[in-house]
Amino acid sequence: MKIKKVILCILSLLLIFTSLIGCSKNTSSKGEDKTVIKLGITGEDRGIWKNIKERLAKENIDLQIISFSDYNRPNLALSDGEIDANAFQTIAFFDKFKSDHNLDLVSIGYTVLAPMGIYSEKLKSLDELKNNSKVAIPNDASNGGRALILLQNAGLIKLKDGVGIAPTVKDIIENPKNLDIIELVATQIPRSIKDVDIALINNGVAVDAGYSPVKDSILIEDTKDPSTKNYFNIIAVNAKDKNNAALKKLIQTYQTEETKKLINEVYKGSSIPAF
Repeated sequence: MKIKKVILCILSLLLIFTSLIGCSKNTSSKGEDKTVIKLGITGEDRGIWKNIKERLAKENIDLQIISFSDYNRPNLALSDGEIDANAFQTIAFFDKFKSDHNLDLVSIGYTVLAPMGIYSEKLKSLDELKNNSKVAIPNDASNGGRALILLQNAGLIKLKDGVGIAPTVKDIIENPKNLDIIELVATQIPRSIKDVDIALINNGVAVDAGYSPVKDSILIEDTKDPSTKNYFNIIAVNAKDKNNAALKKLIQTYQTEETKKLINEVYKGSSIPAF
């Protein structure tokens, strides 16, 4: 009988522990249970998340924002259960990282797009682009491939079918204007913009150089274009938690008109809503 009681006690403890896995609970000063969501981000720019935290507090959800200094830890910490969700990465980065590390993570929704744009100090429109024009693109595989896809979406080149999200200049099969595509280190492109006719600059570099992607580009990635979705930022969670009520509330609170307005006010075009 004693053995049975011990087994029953162990089973009861296991059930209690299992019920606590996922988003934890805290008790407020008023004696109310608050669900805690630990959200991982990169850097110290908490911008929009402070507002989301305030709105979730009204739903008895305590959003705790945890900053990471690199792009590797947030997904590993999520997989290890140190955090409940993260929001810092594009779909393209997420898919590759979880495949490389065999992680069982999923996206529960889109947040923003940090758009790549086409810039020029010589042209006001791509309609003015002449034959044999010089075009600068980043020389790294990720941003260079993204630039080529944007050139294709603009109708300036055609790429081989099935090249995925990282095509190279060797994958160009049609170049009707005979554009001279010059590959440069991404951070050097703004300094070289006067030496080319158009330049494709990724978001972070453009903002650091003083450009507003929405205002200063002559063409910008379109959130409605299917090829752009690979570069949407997401909120990621463990697959087992994808139906967690508190995490669903997190994405529902984020994907609102109030958040759209705030994104536009805070980031002024350096990030645009992707929902």
